[in-house]
Amino acid sequence: MKKFRLVLLLITVGFLAAGCQSGSGNGGGSDGEVEFEFWAAPNPAQEAFWEEMAEKYMEEEDNVSINVTPMPESPSSEAGIQSAIAAGNAPAISENISRGFAAQLAESSGIVPLNEFEGYDELIETREMEETMSSWQFTDDQQFVLPAYSNPMLFSWRTDILEDLGFDEAPRTFEEVVEVGETLKEEEPDKYLWARADLVKPNWSARWFDFFMLYNAASDGNNFVEANELVADEEAGIETFELFSEMAEGDMLLTREATDPFESGDTVMMDTGPWTFSYWDDKFPEMEQGETYELTMPPVPEDSDIENPKTFADTKGLSIYASATEEQQQAAFDFINWVYSNSENDLEWFEQTNLPPARDDLATNEAFTEFLDENPELQPYADNIPNAVPPIDSEQTAEIQELIGTEGLNPVVQGDKDAEQAWEDVMNAIDGVLE
Repeated sequence: MKKFRLVLLLITVGFLAAGCQSGSGNGGGSDGEVEFEFWAAPNPAQEAFWEEMAEKYMEEEDNVSINVTPMPESPSSEAGIQSAIAAGNAPAISENISRGFAAQLAESSGIVPLNEFEGYDELIETREMEETMSSWQFTDDQQFVLPAYSNPMLFSWRTDILEDLGFDEAPRTFEEVVEVGETLKEEEPDKYLWARADLVKPNWSARWFDFFMLYNAASDGNNFVEANELVADEEAGIETFELFSEMAEGDMLLTREATDPFESGDTVMMDTGPWTFSYWDDKFPEMEQGETYELTMPPVPEDSDIENPKTFADTKGLSIYASATEEQQQAAFDFINWVYSNSENDLEWFEQTNLPPARDDLATNEAFTEFLDENPELQPYADNIPNAVPPIDSEQTAEIQELIGTEGLNPVVQGDKDAEQAWEDVMNAIDGVLE
């Protein structure tokens, strides 16, 4: 990956030096018209939203032409973007950019700082996202991504099963999680606490939905890497591995592939994003909040703040590309400024995608009250946007998170390492990557 980034940097620099800044058909049109490409995430609902926004904007700004298309996704959207930058075919702007990937693109000068555009501060204030943006700040005080949505990852608990086991509410601490698991195995030996096959796989992105959910809760959202230095909270890291170790030793984890184990009642907890509920509506209408399940923030160690825990934010946003002309870059920024200056546009996004807009006031703004009343399962996501921590801002995010798995989480769950040894091995391995 390091070798690829160097090649990407050289190609990008050469591309810019040659003055080929338009890319993929972007450029100035006739009579001063500005044309630019907008790549939407490869998701029909998101593409439809941006097409509608572009059409409305072009009705007001007849000197702007926006071509909205889905970004390439083979073998991944990230790879498609990197290939486009290297080939000189990048759009002026795209969504679907994570904080870690943005750090990689910024390192190779592939994207530009948004905070340098006129109107940036007013946009952040108008959209009520100052607190959300504080956790997105890059280590050089620049801002390369404007988050479009933020999913605070929550846990679902089968409260109907918990009640049968004698528990009145879902666990809120690591110790209570283990107690529930032990009771479950005593009463129902064939059932499991949590089904997650990724716990024994090295897939780097899977760590967002297991390790980082619990580490962020245990560390109160402490950074993991900062300015290319490892600043992870040792106590929180070891406590997190210890919880996984206790669950594994107690046979509480189902690590083989299984179909709908939570819905069928074979497990009692599940990491859950808001995209889950439309699936339940179609396939499992018996899943009803307050009757069958409840949503909670991740549990925390015994002596931690159980009233205001942190979690991982499954969140992506928009970036503007360096290969676009200055005119196209400004036009792209003006477009997203227009979109996010009106809360009704965020409401339409929420209604179409079920992805919570990255706004501090999502739970309190009257524009969203009726929708949240009609969809109460989304309320906890809206409430916890300020408590959700985005991915680490390191160009080596993939390598770092793969090492968390291969050197730590995977062997802990498989019983090959204890928590302290796993943490030490993870820290040493990541130090080697960051040198």
